[in-house]
Amino acid sequence: MATSVLLVDDVVAVRRLVRTSLRFRGGFDVVGEAGDGVEAVRLCAQLHPDVVVLDLGLPDLAGREVLSRIRVGSPASKIVVFSGADPDDEWISQHVEGYVLKDDELDYLVDLLVSLGAEPREQESILLPQALPSAREARRFASRLVSDWNFGSVLDDVLLVVSELAANAVTHAGSALELRMSHSGNLLRIEVADSGAGTPEPQPEGILEEHGRGLRLIDHLTASWGMEEVPGGGKVVWAELARPEPSPQPGAPPATPRAPSA
Repeated sequence: MATSVLLVDDVVAVRRLVRTSLRFRGGFDVVGEAGDGVEAVRLCAQLHPDVVVLDLGLPDLAGREVLSRIRVGSPASKIVVFSGADPDDEWISQHVEGYVLKDDELDYLVDLLVSLGAEPREQESILLPQALPSAREARRFASRLVSDWNFGSVLDDVLLVVSELAANAVTHAGSALELRMSHSGNLLRIEVADSGAGTPEPQPEGILEEHGRGLRLIDHLTASWGMEEVPGGGKVVWAELARPEPSPQPGAPPATPRAPSA
């Protein structure tokens, strides 16, 4: 499976050069390009690329801000900075998988991306009818996969999210649904596809307000969530939950910070 890559640089010629090098090397799929930070954050949340090649000298967002917002929108994406300036911010160096200067050989950047690679993504799905019992069947399906994939630490949150998304498809979209679940590393992704019209929107909180509470719950429980329209009609509502990192054992030495690649 090709490694999906998002290129972020405000210089078109740089993006073209990197894209061409990746195409010649093979094994990569450049799924998008952005010339500023806002567009980069939007595309990351929409596309969830395996790797983001990021220039920190963007015209709108500072380095820390664009990094933080990308991490929120696509926590599983690996980020490699491709910059014209030496790293002078230790926080940035510790929050990326690599740091390559633009005056280095381009092959070094490509080799680094090859070494990162794409973790295999395991996926299963189930088709469910437009019927109230579908939410129960969706929870049963999700519970089995959570157990098989060793995501038991977030089981309760997963079941709440699956139940809400399935119920929304049946009752509000008036549609049958397909529940798709996948995982890569410590990230579990839930997708519910339906053929109904309309888009889910969290509503302002209110004592008498019944609708929109489930989406506020999803927003609270998940690392990120969103909606994608399907060409020809329908939509996919997705949510991602991160498995917590294990706590260090008492007396164990602290983890050594990862040094940036350069």
